[in-house]
Amino acid sequence: MAWLLLVVSGCLEAVWATALGKSEGFTRLAPTVVFFIALTASMTGLALAMRDLPVGTSYAVWVGIGAVLTVVYAMATGEETVAVLKILFLIMIVAGVVGLKLVR
Repeated sequence: MAWLLLVVSGCLEAVWATALGKSEGFTRLAPTVVFFIALTASMTGLALAMRDLPVGTSYAVWVGIGAVLTVVYAMATGEETVAVLKILFLIMIVAGVVGLKLVR
């Protein structure tokens, strides 16, 4: 259950990171509201998952999921260019996250 909560929290990290960019320095209301809601939910989920999972692994998995999803979303929407090296490095992040889960 803790791993599922951690994955959902990592996904919410991508939501708040994207909303933060769209808030234009907290000058746009809707993205700002989404940012604060997703941030609160993401941090709460991370904290709860850390009750049962190691702190270092939890944080690395959370950040990895959030970073990869944020970049993939930006690429899918055309806000960021798609490049072979970027995809390779994203795969490396995913491999590292999977490796951390396997080693526990």
